[in-house]
Amino acid sequence: MKLSIGALVISFLTLGANAMAAQKPPIVLVHGAFESAQVWGHVTARLKADGYRVMAVNLPGRPGTPRAPDKVSLDLYRDVVVAALSKFRRPAVVVGHSFGGIVISDAAEKAPEKIKTLVFVAAYLPHDGDSLVSMANQDPDAKIGPHLQIQKDKGIAVIEYSARADLFSNGAPAPLRAAIPSLILDEPLAPLATPVRVTDARFGRVDKVYVHTALDQVISPAFQAKMVASTPVRTEITLQTGHTPFLTDPEGLAKAIEVAAK
Repeated sequence: MKLSIGALVISFLTLGANAMAAQKPPIVLVHGAFESAQVWGHVTARLKADGYRVMAVNLPGRPGTPRAPDKVSLDLYRDVVVAALSKFRRPAVVVGHSFGGIVISDAAEKAPEKIKTLVFVAAYLPHDGDSLVSMANQDPDAKIGPHLQIQKDKGIAVIEYSARADLFSNGAPAPLRAAIPSLILDEPLAPLATPVRVTDARFGRVDKVYVHTALDQVISPAFQAKMVASTPVRTEITLQTGHTPFLTDPEGLAKAIEVAAK
């Protein structure tokens, strides 16, 4: 069968793109509390355009993966991430935002061999026995506390609607600030209070990178620096954003993740 020059060129370019993707590690994106996987849309598009295989995990208990709050646990979150990692033949770069830092740490403890690098984006970087609740209580500069409503009867945590734009999109343009409050979800309580169990022998040996957010109102820049001082990482990158760089600076965040992936 004869091929035209144009067909040969297209075939060559396709093979080249596939070879490039094969050389790059896959990337798994894990959202934080009060979010779903949709927050990664812009970052995912940029990473894929640069030749990465990308999977954004939707944790149980939110639209797309509905489950009653009393049926959701930190173990379940961890196992969903580990299952996603099992879809790849190579160790992946695993990115966790905010509470997602605890989830990916738990996944690294269970399956360190499946992970090339952990990337903490404005995320909790825990020690053994830490939980989101215990770590948040150590961050006096965070602004979220007065606006967090615990509804024990429903098993959820809720962020006051009027505070959402300032907390999650400070520094963002007006249209994005107007849109963000409706994107914030109610969060199952139990995983937030569950201590994570990590060891030096497993979680401790996994490569780590931290992406700081210099204008953060949810996990303060000072507490981010304190966590990294307590658990050293290979590389630190700082974005001049608030807590949601995947919305306010997706290009910068994608570049940071690609630096971490090298």
